[in-house]
Amino acid sequence: MRIAVMTVDEQIISLDVDPHETVENVKALLEVETNVPLQQQQLLFNGKETRNSEKLSALGVKDEDLLMMISSASSGVTSAAGNDLRLNPDGSAVNPAAFQQHLQRDSGLMAQLLQTDPDLSQAISGNNLHKLQDILRSRHRQRSELQRQKEEELALLYADPFNVEAQRKIEAAIRQKGIDENWAAALEYNPEGFARVVMLYVDMEVNGIPLKAFVDSGAQSTIISKSCAEKCGLLRLLDQRYKGIAHGVGQSEILGRIHVAPIKIGNNFYPCSFVVLDSPNMEFLFGLDMLRKHQCTIDLKDNVLKVGGGEVSVPFLQEKDIPSRFLDEERLLNEASSSGATVSSGLTQKKNTDATPASQPSEHSTSQGADFEGKVSKLMELGFGREAVIQALRLFNGNEDQAAGFLFGG
Repeated sequence: MRIAVMTVDEQIISLDVDPHETVENVKALLEVETNVPLQQQQLLFNGKETRNSEKLSALGVKDEDLLMMISSASSGVTSAAGNDLRLNPDGSAVNPAAFQQHLQRDSGLMAQLLQTDPDLSQAISGNNLHKLQDILRSRHRQRSELQRQKEEELALLYADPFNVEAQRKIEAAIRQKGIDENWAAALEYNPEGFARVVMLYVDMEVNGIPLKAFVDSGAQSTIISKSCAEKCGLLRLLDQRYKGIAHGVGQSEILGRIHVAPIKIGNNFYPCSFVVLDSPNMEFLFGLDMLRKHQCTIDLKDNVLKVGGGEVSVPFLQEKDIPSRFLDEERLLNEASSSGATVSSGLTQKKNTDATPASQPSEHSTSQGADFEGKVSKLMELGFGREAVIQALRLFNGNEDQAAGFLFGG
């Protein structure tokens, strides 16, 4: 419950306390707020002095009740000590060392702070006075912000109901309250929603070179960077007839295509084709085309990638096994904005597009006739993606048989 305490200088202090809290513990909280030592405080409720051992519920204190705090006269020495325990306008301690020592001597208060404010308790127990001052300033700002919000809410409560601006603020306050309640519920019942989601990586070998492959079912094509293709000895197979530009969110240059090369997943080898991008941040991305071709299943229950209908299962890498450069969220987001949709649509929503090979007719001009669409449909029924089918038909000038042989062989 929340109670208010008025000091002799008419300062109102609001405290959140348990109904079964003792008066002594309330005085300990007030000591932090007012710098008045616990021993010098007297708490009055309904004009009667309370005893330290009494509980608030036994005294009849209820939510939003008001108590009075008065302090006994102190000697000059005590006054000097009190000056050392004063706080600056920004909430920091005038004498942080004396303030820290004073709180450390109060075992009851330290035990309570450990439960209610572990960060402040740790700062008081430690030796870093700068950290203590920073936390005191932070708590002061939080209290000031809460006080400001309460004053605004109170002002809106008594605002003119015909004032458009006031009603707009009331609407915003109600909306924000709903958001805060939703956030608190998520924090309690769905805390994993605030954790970072690590993308799916598996160990693969491309042409005998071990790589960490990013598995992305939202990317149309399997991607390899120019530098990675060179490291794997595949750059000599680059077909520059498929040079172009990948458009999506931003764009990236497609340097060409490597039509077939062996990849090793687990202990098995599989043929794979790659689109080569001038994208140094993304080494190798295992896209939807190869996931479908090799009948892969992303099994998040067992945390494995199953290949070949389940003949091979490889575990997804844990965060500690993924190179830190792959986990750099800013670099991945920058990559997403510069590399286009075919690189990594899993990072952000984007329209999947592929570039037109430089020396081949465009899809628009090649696919006008119903005959061409009929060939595309037949080949897609065999389990190949539309984009792969169209590219194969382009490559063989619309020859359906040759395109099918290429797709099965690639």
